[in-house]
Amino acid sequence: MSHSSDKKVPAVLVLEDGTTMPGQAYGAIGETFGEAVFSTGMTGYQETLTDPSYHRQVVIMTAPHIGNTGVNDDDLESGRIWVAGYVVRDPARIASNWRAKRSLDDELRSYGIVGISGIDTRALTRRLRDAGAMRVGIFSGPAASRTPAELLDAVRASPPMEGADLTDDVTTEAMYTVEPLAEHRFTVVAVDLGLKSMTPQRMAERGMRVHVVPASYTWEQIAALAPDGVFFSNGPGDPATAEHAVEVMRAALGARIPVFGICFGNQILGRALGLGTYKLRFGHRGINQPVMDLATEKVEVTAHNHGFAVLAPIGEEFDTPFGRGRVSHVCLNDDVVEGLELLDAPAFSVQYHPEAAAGPHDAAYLFDRFADLMQQHRSKVEA
Repeated sequence: MSHSSDKKVPAVLVLEDGTTMPGQAYGAIGETFGEAVFSTGMTGYQETLTDPSYHRQVVIMTAPHIGNTGVNDDDLESGRIWVAGYVVRDPARIASNWRAKRSLDDELRSYGIVGISGIDTRALTRRLRDAGAMRVGIFSGPAASRTPAELLDAVRASPPMEGADLTDDVTTEAMYTVEPLAEHRFTVVAVDLGLKSMTPQRMAERGMRVHVVPASYTWEQIAALAPDGVFFSNGPGDPATAEHAVEVMRAALGARIPVFGICFGNQILGRALGLGTYKLRFGHRGINQPVMDLATEKVEVTAHNHGFAVLAPIGEEFDTPFGRGRVSHVCLNDDVVEGLELLDAPAFSVQYHPEAAAGPHDAAYLFDRFADLMQQHRSKVEA
């Protein structure tokens, strides 16, 4: 992919329903395809770009002004940018922040990420809210010179998100360990389905040694690490494809070892309990989503990135192969299930991102809840 320093390179965005919006190239010049999704966060674009959960998604920022704090080397959630494409209305002309090392435009170019600016992102977001998430293409430079029909055909030929098995694309190739930052209390095995780096950091802060393992690990390999608890991470793709992760989750639940899941991990727990999953109309993405903890009726403002959700009855207990279960959290915008817990086994999960990168910190207590669960389990075993 080539690029030009001329910010006026024409570009065009095409949705699979034929909606076409012209703009200017932002980032690399070329073409890209993915699922069009919108993020409502006003800050935290760097964490969004490097979150593996956004693999194969073209992210539309609803906040109009993006890039004003540049890019630093501290806020990365993984070793690269994962989004398939990036759509902004008004890119910052200069980056101004004491931690900034580079401009966002330069960072996108260095990773070959094709983006577009000058787009009416509010109109585009309303289209997605009305019609639902759909495939999209961004074309700039020579790629944009084809006929509208040819561009639309290219978008419609790209793969959909439903049925997409993307875990192998994002998981770690080899096990690595994050050492505790406080006195060592617990050993956790984290199954990497698309892990954000802040998650093991939050556990390390609470005295957990975290062995991050590839998604292909078997239950026997995990059990050999003698964990006090097993964690299932966030990640991209359709949970209906994640047979291996569901199998490992069932083995962990059967062994009665404490389990905690986040985002994709919540959907994996749901499937392991015999519940179904489904694709949301346009998903939840951003750092300002209201969620109620049904046990306390406390409302948390939370960070989300999910296009799929668990089908479960809200407000009543249900039977699972591992005892009674219930929905623990719901989204107040649309009553989507945002958390699950077992009443007869040490397992719980949430659909959102309590590691709070990039904020807010309302849900950090969930890592303490995981520590409490492991302590209770240890006390029970020792007794």
